[in-house]
Amino acid sequence: MPARSQPLPEGGGRDKAAVGVFTPMTAALFIATGAGLFMYFRYEKQKLAEQKQKELENREVGRPKVGGPFSLTTHTGETFTEKDLLGKWSLIYFGFTNCPDICPEELDKMSAAVTVLDKEYGPIVQPIFISVDPARDSVSQVRRYVSDFHARLLGLTGDYDTVKRTCKAYRVYFSTPPNTQPGDDYLVDHSIFFYFMDPHGQFVDAFGKASTVEDVVARVQKEITAYREETGKTV
Repeated sequence: MPARSQPLPEGGGRDKAAVGVFTPMTAALFIATGAGLFMYFRYEKQKLAEQKQKELENREVGRPKVGGPFSLTTHTGETFTEKDLLGKWSLIYFGFTNCPDICPEELDKMSAAVTVLDKEYGPIVQPIFISVDPARDSVSQVRRYVSDFHARLLGLTGDYDTVKRTCKAYRVYFSTPPNTQPGDDYLVDHSIFFYFMDPHGQFVDAFGKASTVEDVVARVQKEITAYREETGKTV
Protein backbone atom coordinates (compact mmCIF):
# COMPACT_ATOMS: atom_id res chain seq x y z
CA MET A 1 0.00 0.00 0.00
CA PRO A 2 1.26 3.50 -0.68
CA ALA A 3 2.51 5.37 2.39
CA ARG A 4 -0.05 7.65 3.97
CA SER A 5 1.04 11.24 4.11
CA GLN A 6 0.96 13.08 7.44
CA PRO A 7 -1.66 15.83 7.81
CA LEU A 8 -0.37 19.36 7.37
CA PRO A 9 -0.52 21.69 10.36
CA GLU A 10 -3.50 23.93 10.50
CA GLY A 11 -2.92 27.24 8.73
CA GLY A 12 -1.41 26.11 5.45
CA GLY A 13 1.57 24.02 6.46
CA ARG A 14 3.65 26.26 8.74
CA ASP A 15 4.05 26.19 12.53
CA LYS A 16 2.55 29.41 13.81
CA ALA A 17 5.37 29.68 16.36
CA ALA A 18 7.87 29.98 13.50
CA VAL A 19 5.99 32.75 11.69
CA GLY A 20 7.65 36.20 11.71
CA VAL A 21 11.22 37.40 12.22
CA PHE A 22 11.83 35.96 15.71
CA THR A 23 11.18 32.57 17.08
CA PRO A 24 11.01 32.43 20.88
CA MET A 25 14.52 30.97 20.91
CA THR A 26 15.84 33.72 18.61
CA ALA A 27 14.25 36.41 20.72
CA ALA A 28 15.73 34.96 23.88
CA LEU A 29 19.14 34.78 22.20
CA PHE A 30 18.85 38.41 21.04
CA ILE A 31 17.98 39.60 24.53
CA ALA A 32 20.83 37.60 26.05
CA THR A 33 23.29 38.98 23.49
CA GLY A 34 22.15 42.56 24.12
CA ALA A 35 22.50 42.13 27.86
CA GLY A 36 25.93 40.59 27.36
CA LEU A 37 27.09 43.50 25.19
CA PHE A 38 25.78 46.00 27.73
CA MET A 39 27.65 44.28 30.54
CA TYR A 40 30.81 44.05 28.42
CA PHE A 41 30.85 47.72 27.49
CA ARG A 42 30.09 48.74 31.07
CA TYR A 43 32.97 46.53 32.24
CA GLU A 44 35.35 48.03 29.64
CA LYS A 45 34.29 51.55 30.62
CA GLN A 46 34.93 50.80 34.29
CA LYS A 47 38.23 49.13 33.44
CA LEU A 48 39.32 52.19 31.44
CA ALA A 49 38.39 54.51 34.31
CA GLU A 50 40.32 52.35 36.79
CA GLN A 51 43.33 52.27 34.48
CA LYS A 52 43.28 56.06 34.16
CA GLN A 53 43.05 56.42 37.94
CA LYS A 54 45.94 54.01 38.38
CA GLU A 55 48.04 56.01 35.92
CA LEU A 56 47.32 59.18 37.90
CA GLU A 57 48.25 57.45 41.16
CA ASN A 58 51.46 56.08 39.65
CA ARG A 59 52.25 59.53 38.37
CA GLU A 60 51.93 60.89 41.91
CA VAL A 61 53.95 58.05 43.41
CA GLY A 62 56.70 58.50 40.85
CA ARG A 63 57.29 62.13 41.77
CA PRO A 64 60.29 62.99 43.91
CA LYS A 65 59.47 64.09 47.44
CA VAL A 66 60.03 67.82 47.05
CA GLY A 67 58.22 70.37 49.18
CA GLY A 68 56.54 70.35 52.54
CA PRO A 69 55.36 72.55 55.40
CA PHE A 70 57.02 75.96 55.84
CA SER A 71 56.23 79.41 57.14
CA LEU A 72 58.10 82.43 55.77
CA THR A 73 57.55 86.18 55.50
CA THR A 74 56.71 87.89 52.23
CA HIS A 75 58.41 91.04 50.96
CA THR A 76 55.30 92.92 52.13
CA GLY A 77 55.58 91.58 55.68
CA GLU A 78 52.86 88.93 55.55
CA THR A 79 53.08 85.28 56.58
CA PHE A 80 53.26 82.82 53.71
CA THR A 81 52.99 79.03 54.13
CA GLU A 82 52.83 75.99 51.87
CA LYS A 83 49.03 76.30 51.98
CA ASP A 84 49.29 79.57 50.06
CA LEU A 85 50.69 77.61 47.13
CA LEU A 86 47.40 75.77 46.68
CA GLY A 87 45.17 76.73 43.78
CA LYS A 88 47.91 78.02 41.49
CA TRP A 89 50.89 76.71 39.61
CA SER A 90 54.18 77.93 41.09
CA LEU A 91 57.73 78.49 39.94
CA ILE A 92 60.03 78.72 42.97
CA TYR A 93 63.66 79.85 42.95
CA PHE A 94 66.02 79.73 45.94
CA GLY A 95 68.79 82.35 45.90
CA PHE A 96 70.07 85.49 47.59
CA THR A 97 69.91 89.19 46.82
CA ASN A 98 73.69 89.71 46.80
CA CYS A 99 74.20 87.08 44.15
CA PRO A 100 76.28 88.73 41.42
CA ASP A 101 75.06 86.93 38.29
CA ILE A 102 73.47 83.47 38.51
CA CYS A 103 70.43 84.47 40.57
CA PRO A 104 69.55 87.48 38.39
CA GLU A 105 69.94 85.37 35.25
CA GLU A 106 67.68 82.62 36.55
CA LEU A 107 65.08 85.07 37.85
CA ASP A 108 65.11 86.91 34.52
CA LYS A 109 64.49 83.58 32.77
CA MET A 110 61.72 82.62 35.15
CA SER A 111 60.12 86.08 34.82
CA ALA A 112 60.24 85.91 31.02
CA ALA A 113 58.54 82.50 31.06
CA VAL A 114 55.80 83.76 33.39
CA THR A 115 55.21 86.78 31.15
CA VAL A 116 54.60 84.44 28.19
CA LEU A 117 52.33 82.19 30.24
CA ASP A 118 50.37 85.19 31.58
CA LYS A 119 49.45 86.17 28.02
CA GLU A 120 48.04 82.70 27.32
CA TYR A 121 46.44 81.72 30.63
CA GLY A 122 46.27 84.81 32.80
CA PRO A 123 47.99 85.00 36.21
CA ILE A 124 47.72 81.30 37.13
CA VAL A 125 51.48 80.73 37.49
CA GLN A 126 52.97 82.35 40.60
CA PRO A 127 56.71 83.19 40.50
CA ILE A 128 58.39 82.97 43.93
CA PHE A 129 61.87 83.87 45.20
CA ILE A 130 63.00 82.36 48.52
CA SER A 131 66.14 83.77 50.13
CA VAL A 132 68.84 81.43 51.42
CA ASP A 133 70.69 84.35 53.05
CA PRO A 134 68.54 85.26 56.07
CA ALA A 135 71.27 87.34 57.75
CA ARG A 136 71.31 89.96 54.99
CA ASP A 137 68.00 89.45 53.20
CA SER A 138 65.57 91.34 55.37
CA VAL A 139 62.00 91.98 54.28
CA SER A 140 62.91 95.45 52.98
CA GLN A 141 65.98 94.11 51.15
CA VAL A 142 63.95 91.37 49.47
CA ARG A 143 61.26 93.91 48.56
CA ARG A 144 63.79 96.09 46.72
CA TYR A 145 65.29 93.06 45.02
CA VAL A 146 62.13 91.46 43.61
CA SER A 147 60.99 94.81 42.18
CA ASP A 148 63.66 94.42 39.50
CA PHE A 149 61.98 91.34 38.04
CA HIS A 150 58.42 90.24 37.27
CA ALA A 151 55.71 92.46 38.74
CA ARG A 152 54.12 89.47 40.47
CA LEU A 153 57.35 87.95 41.79
CA LEU A 154 56.81 87.12 45.45
CA GLY A 155 59.85 87.38 47.73
CA LEU A 156 60.08 85.24 50.87
CA THR A 157 62.56 85.31 53.74
CA GLY A 158 62.83 84.20 57.37
CA ASP A 159 65.27 83.39 60.14
CA TYR A 160 68.08 80.90 59.66
CA ASP A 161 66.35 77.87 61.16
CA THR A 162 63.15 78.47 59.22
CA VAL A 163 65.01 78.92 55.93
CA LYS A 164 67.07 75.81 56.63
CA ARG A 165 63.94 73.70 57.21
CA THR A 166 62.34 75.05 54.06
CA CYS A 167 65.44 74.28 52.00
CA LYS A 168 65.59 70.79 53.44
CA ALA A 169 61.95 70.18 52.47
CA TYR A 170 62.71 71.30 48.91
CA ARG A 171 66.05 69.47 48.77
CA VAL A 172 67.92 72.72 48.25
CA TYR A 173 71.57 72.93 49.23
CA PHE A 174 72.96 76.20 50.63
CA SER A 175 76.10 77.07 52.55
CA THR A 176 75.21 80.22 54.52
CA PRO A 177 76.75 79.91 58.02
CA PRO A 178 74.26 80.38 60.88
CA ASN A 179 76.39 83.04 62.63
CA THR A 180 76.81 85.54 59.78
CA GLN A 181 76.01 89.22 60.32
CA PRO A 182 74.16 91.63 58.01
CA GLY A 183 77.34 93.60 57.23
CA ASP A 184 79.49 90.56 56.41
CA ASP A 185 80.81 90.18 52.87
CA TYR A 186 80.40 86.64 51.57
CA LEU A 187 78.87 84.59 48.77
CA VAL A 188 76.37 81.80 49.26
CA ASP A 189 76.83 78.50 47.49
CA HIS A 190 73.42 77.04 46.68
CA SER A 191 71.45 74.82 44.32
CA ILE A 192 70.75 76.48 40.98
CA PHE A 193 67.23 75.30 40.12
CA PHE A 194 63.75 76.66 40.15
CA TYR A 195 60.94 74.30 40.90
CA PHE A 196 57.64 73.83 39.12
CA MET A 197 54.79 72.95 41.51
CA ASP A 198 51.17 72.09 40.66
CA PRO A 199 47.97 73.57 42.19
CA HIS A 200 48.08 70.87 44.88
CA GLY A 201 51.52 72.03 45.96
CA GLN A 202 53.10 68.89 44.49
CA PHE A 203 56.41 68.87 42.65
CA VAL A 204 56.24 68.58 38.85
CA ASP A 205 59.67 69.44 37.47
CA ALA A 206 62.88 71.41 38.03
CA PHE A 207 64.69 73.74 35.62
CA GLY A 208 68.42 74.40 35.71
CA LYS A 209 70.82 76.70 33.90
CA ALA A 210 70.61 74.61 30.72
CA SER A 211 66.84 75.17 30.48
CA THR A 212 65.71 77.99 28.20
CA VAL A 213 62.66 80.22 28.50
CA GLU A 214 61.12 78.16 25.69
CA ASP A 215 61.80 74.92 27.60
CA VAL A 216 60.08 76.26 30.70
CA VAL A 217 57.06 77.58 28.80
CA ALA A 218 56.61 74.34 26.83
CA ARG A 219 56.83 72.18 29.96
CA VAL A 220 54.34 74.30 31.87
CA GLN A 221 51.95 74.40 28.92
CA LYS A 222 52.07 70.61 28.61
CA GLU A 223 51.32 70.12 32.29
CA ILE A 224 48.48 72.65 32.36
CA THR A 225 46.87 71.01 29.32
CA ALA A 226 47.11 67.53 30.86
CA TYR A 227 45.77 68.79 34.18
CA ARG A 228 42.76 70.41 32.55
CA GLU A 229 41.97 67.28 30.55
CA GLU A 230 42.20 65.09 33.65
CA THR A 231 40.34 67.30 36.11
CA GLY A 232 38.17 69.54 33.97
CA LYS A 233 39.46 72.51 35.97
CA THR A 234 40.70 75.67 34.24
CA VAL A 235 43.46 76.43 36.79
